[in-house]
Amino acid sequence: MQLILLSDLHGNLQAWEAFSAFLARLPAAERSIVFLGDLVDYGMHSNEVARAYAALPCPRLCEIRGNHEEAILTGDFSRFSSRRGQECAAYTRNILTEEVKAALAAFTTGPVAFSIGDKKALAVHGSLDDPAWGAIRPGQDPVAYADYDYVFSGHSHKPHFFEVFFPADDPARRNLKKTVFLNPGSLGQPRNLNPAAQFALLDSDTGALAMIDLPYDIAGAQAAYTGQVDDFYKTRLEYGI
Repeated sequence: MQLILLSDLHGNLQAWEAFSAFLARLPAAERSIVFLGDLVDYGMHSNEVARAYAALPCPRLCEIRGNHEEAILTGDFSRFSSRRGQECAAYTRNILTEEVKAALAAFTTGPVAFSIGDKKALAVHGSLDDPAWGAIRPGQDPVAYADYDYVFSGHSHKPHFFEVFFPADDPARRNLKKTVFLNPGSLGQPRNLNPAAQFALLDSDTGALAMIDLPYDIAGAQAAYTGQVDDFYKTRLEYGI
């Protein structure tokens, strides 16, 4: 089975359209979605992206609320680091349809554990310490995740792939056990100095991984900003910051 790992779409319809066209060109396969949060906000097409995502004809292994869904559904914007972030979230809360709000409310809060064949997976928007607002990054102490074979996360808007090896009672494998940490990056608002729409495909049978970045109509996405929110969210798309 092929897993589509998606995170941080942030209401970017043009990035979604590039992603959808890419999927349509792939050979037919059994696919499932791992959605890691932040479908809405920052971009100008949160309702449209939410509806398009809901219509994607693939099973969902998990659908997690990101910090933006949490803030918008609760109306608590206190943890945003800037006033412009608070104002943008308030704008998005105001324009979201009741249908989309209900769909977001049905997403899971906090980490989700599930199986991929004989592998144990954990999905979280942020981290175990702070599921909505934290982040997993290379170099941090990974021991809390040692029970899992895969750890999928988002929030940082920066893709990562790294492996950590833990001691285990398994002589056939030199008494080692591996955990793969994977962040697919942000489809709608990357921050790794690469403005392309980013996501990942993982073959659950072979472990083959493709970290994908797609060019998309950035100018079209920027044109949708007509003064509703701070221009910062428009200009950053060009540079992937």
